[in-house]
Amino acid sequence: MTFLKVTDLSVEFTNNKKSVTPINGVSFEMKAGEVLGVVGETGSGKSLTAQSIMGLTPLVGGQVSGSIQFGDKDLLTISSSEMQSIRGAEISYIPQNPMTSLDPVFRVGDQIVEGIRTHQKMSKKDAKQLTLDIMEELHIPSPRQVYMQYPHQLSGGLKQRIVIAIGLVTNPKLLIADEPTTALDVTVQAQIMRLFKEHTVAKNISLLLITHDLGVVAQVCDKVAVMYAGNLVEYGDINSIFGKPNHPYTQALIACIPTMGMIKGDLSAINGSVPNAGSYPEGCRFHTRCPYIKSQCKTEVPSMKSLSGEILTACHLY
Repeated sequence: MTFLKVTDLSVEFTNNKKSVTPINGVSFEMKAGEVLGVVGETGSGKSLTAQSIMGLTPLVGGQVSGSIQFGDKDLLTISSSEMQSIRGAEISYIPQNPMTSLDPVFRVGDQIVEGIRTHQKMSKKDAKQLTLDIMEELHIPSPRQVYMQYPHQLSGGLKQRIVIAIGLVTNPKLLIADEPTTALDVTVQAQIMRLFKEHTVAKNISLLLITHDLGVVAQVCDKVAVMYAGNLVEYGDINSIFGKPNHPYTQALIACIPTMGMIKGDLSAINGSVPNAGSYPEGCRFHTRCPYIKSQCKTEVPSMKSLSGEILTACHLY
């Protein structure tokens, strides 16, 4: 059963009296308990898409259009107070950098307790016990000791586990994790992703995972949405897209993944970089970097088409 359906999501900002649309016409859906990976280079619009779902974009001046259907509610039409009751309770957000996400002047345990008591009627004693329970579930060593510590006393891996605890402790229906392993070393990254998988599956929580790491996506996701320059260019089940990617951008991203036995110099790279939101090219936004460019690509925006397997692709090649 679909419980999150994003349709034609667009975000518009006005900069020096000029309209800029960094997100344009993004559509996808999620089922309960599903893990969706949103991938793309820096500047593709991944984080802004997540912030739009959380209702945070208007706070920084963005005008959001389209539809975000969450259960029986359209998150773009409900009141700000109703959105506030959903945010943190039914939809939790794990921000990009755990190093700066925690308040440096409060003990980490108290920060988890605050999240519980904001959304649930619970005594401080019960909230503290629930906090210790979730810390233990996340394999945080010596939970009572860590509870009393301040963020600067913890390692990067422990800070990330505390941020995850804040996200999970209210038992949300949807957890949005924005680049949750970027600042961590490879070993800790693997531990954190295992925790995500374990807890979302055990509690039937849907996970929207934003990352640029296709290796992580291949390990934990059921579906993948590939974004480029504010557009969704390919979307479908993980096996179909990794088995036979259709869009040239998806093909290029997968070709950038290093493999065992690779000879020095064989690793692919994508020429150029993602254009800024105010300078997107006409037509297909990837055409300036695409090896299969046709004249049509320079003038016409490709629409999403259903291809082999369960893949939707926006490309004039098809």
